[in-house]
Amino acid sequence: MQAALDELRAKLGDQPVDYAELVVLGARVKARRLPDEDQETRQALEEVSEWIRTGSGPQLDLEAADQAKRGGLLANNDE
Repeated sequence: MQAALDELRAKLGDQPVDYAELVVLGARVKARRLPDEDQETRQALEEVSEWIRTGSGPQLDLEAADQAKRGGLLANNDE
């Protein structure tokens, strides 16, 4: 951090460092680097919508789903 501030001070010369501006700029840069979960969610929803429209989604194994359901129900009854 010290090196970055020294570099900035060297470029600013006699001008004071505006720390509020640094925080705002740093926060914006950091926010751009983080994944956009909203974008990821939109892409996932679009993919599922496309599966529904085209019928190209993953194939379901109904027998396995039924076995998992029955196994879960039986396991819950044992408690």
